Amino acid sequence: MNRVGDFGFGLGIFGCYVVFQSVEFETIFACAPLYANQTFEIFNCEVDQLTCIACLLFVGAVGKSSQIGLHT
Repeated sequence: MNRVGDFGFGLGIFGCYVVFQSVEFETIFACAPLYANQTFEIFNCEVDQLTCIACLLFVGAVGKSSQIGLHT
């Protein structure tokens, strides 16, 4: 399950870099209001960028700390 967490964190960090062109907290938090209602299309579905990044980082945290759903 630790690999699921690694994959989630990796995708979340990559998403932060693609959207904000940075992985620094100060830059991301300063630019987040500018991307509030931005979406992208994946598998013919419109997905909110910030929600997708937040969910990927959450999956990473759950997988790395073996929380309910990703524990063995």
